[in-house]
Amino acid sequence: MTNEKFQIVADLIKKRRTVKAEKMNGKQIPDEQINQLLELADWAPNHGNTEPWRFVVYADAKAFCQQHAELYKNNTLPENFVQATYEKFASMGELVSHAVIAINSRGHLPKIPVWEEITATACGLQNLLIGATALDIVAFWSTGGRITDPSMKTFLGLREEDMVMGVLYLGYADAEPAGKRNIPMADKVKWVKG
Repeated sequence: MTNEKFQIVADLIKKRRTVKAEKMNGKQIPDEQINQLLELADWAPNHGNTEPWRFVVYADAKAFCQQHAELYKNNTLPENFVQATYEKFASMGELVSHAVIAINSRGHLPKIPVWEEITATACGLQNLLIGATALDIVAFWSTGGRITDPSMKTFLGLREEDMVMGVLYLGYADAEPAGKRNIPMADKVKWVKG
């Protein structure tokens, strides 16, 4: 028998989908809801209480997208620069409400492995994404373009040991894609008893 609280959480997890920025509808999310989602991210598990997640929130996603395009332009050799790529980056936020840059900020306890802090930040992002689903907010977690390039770290004023984990483009959509899994659970799990 499934308990009601479990079913609510299970339904949200199974409903969560990636919705590309161009499929969003341009409706604005109240800033207060973004704050609520960031608070959920803050409750992620983390070893040594390092709380390694940091966020830069653009309430105007278009502003971030223009800056991202300029980073691409200014950090790409002329022979590799593609105008269409620049324009894609610049226009990506046209229908997006907020852009949230997720950062893994290396904690002060060197005994904590880096991978544990990265996974803690990823857990925080999953908390945020599940909360967004509960609010009918859609998201696209992007690591493309200059997002994980050293030029983005410089732009954000990060330390060498910090890491940009991606940008969450948040908004609303008129339709959401159906979910699917390609590999059966039986092929992903090995039970050991006794």
